[in-house]
Amino acid sequence: MTRLPTLEEIRRAPKVLLHDHLDGGLRTGTIVDLARECGHTLPTYDPGELAIWFREAADSGSLERYLETFSHTVGVMQTREALVRVAAECAEDLADDGVMYAEVRYAPEQHTSRGLSLDEVVEAVLEGFRLGSAGPDGRPRIRVGTLLTAMRHQARSMEIAELAVRYRDLGVVGFDIAGAEAGYPPTRHLDAFEYLQRENAHFTIHAGEGFGLPSIWQAIQWCGADRLGHGVRIIDDITVSDDGEAKLGRLAAYVRDKRIPLEMCPTSNLQTGAAPSIAEHPIGLLRRLYFRVTVNTDNRLMSGTSVSQEFAKLVDAFGYDWDDLQWFTVNAMKSAFIPFDERLALINGVIKPGYAQMKWRA
Repeated sequence: MTRLPTLEEIRRAPKVLLHDHLDGGLRTGTIVDLARECGHTLPTYDPGELAIWFREAADSGSLERYLETFSHTVGVMQTREALVRVAAECAEDLADDGVMYAEVRYAPEQHTSRGLSLDEVVEAVLEGFRLGSAGPDGRPRIRVGTLLTAMRHQARSMEIAELAVRYRDLGVVGFDIAGAEAGYPPTRHLDAFEYLQRENAHFTIHAGEGFGLPSIWQAIQWCGADRLGHGVRIIDDITVSDDGEAKLGRLAAYVRDKRIPLEMCPTSNLQTGAAPSIAEHPIGLLRRLYFRVTVNTDNRLMSGTSVSQEFAKLVDAFGYDWDDLQWFTVNAMKSAFIPFDERLALINGVIKPGYAQMKWRA
């Protein structure tokens, strides 16, 4: 029997990340430093205790406590210097985890309370990613693209969409909307999505996490989403018989047939109640049915996770081997918002050789 990959081995394998929030992945030591500089009040100023506080708040089952965690991260990300530092450390941390390509998202409108313009926010984050991507020899260890997020309960989506198009040749690779799904359908921002389509721009939509199939249907059929952020509730359109045979409804069949990528975030889905456990997470069935599934972190700080840890949990729950992990990784690279030839070069030049080496060592 082939030995399954260990966490340390997974860390050495090349990985791709498509769904990661910048304000959900800060180092707690950085939060403490920045809070002291700007006078922001924290629950504790001990980095170790603060990490525990974030994880417990995110695991509490209380939406209020979960949202409070972001008030502390966003609260210290209001100056150019803070944004550059946070973005640089994000790139460093992802590279240390073996991520070779990442798309990291954030909402520029949430970082203007101390006078920064939207353009200044974007430029600071891009500068941070540039600095953090470089290794000691100056060569890039990771490639990071950014997604600009509009908040679905606000009315600035067109403004943010225009911002994404304005910076798309400088490191911004796409657009996203996030926030509470219930009561805030993606069609409220239809003008922004139609604008992006006219501009040949890429976008993903948070859908099918906190709300069900109607959210997914609107995101795809009305708004034209290239990818689905989470999309876990597509499972509601799949019926599995006692003998294990799966029957897909029309929406689930459309998502699979069109190879619409699902940005799955297993640990985060447990915290939000979208799945009861990793072993019962829909990702197992969706992988078996060959949906375009990708594995992501969502909020590394709040979930206490990394891409490697997400993979390791799936290995433990489903017995996935190196072929499975390569399949998830190639799926993600195929689904990235960069040109086809660049995706193909990374698949054939980095991912496949990297996994071939991991399989040989095993």
